[in-house]
Amino acid sequence: MPQMEPLLWLNLFFMFLISFSVYFVMNFYMTSLPKISSSTLKFSLKSKPWTW
Repeated sequence: MPQMEPLLWLNLFFMFLISFSVYFVMNFYMTSLPKISSSTLKFSLKSKPWTW
């Protein structure tokens, strides 16, 4: 297997660093929608005394 030139290794390293940093920056700034918790969906059912 032929060896790569040092300059090619350096290019490969920088390409990896750039792609790695872009991936993490995108994950950092991508925000998902806030999930609705089940406690906010519960309705308060208060029993009302009905008198006829």
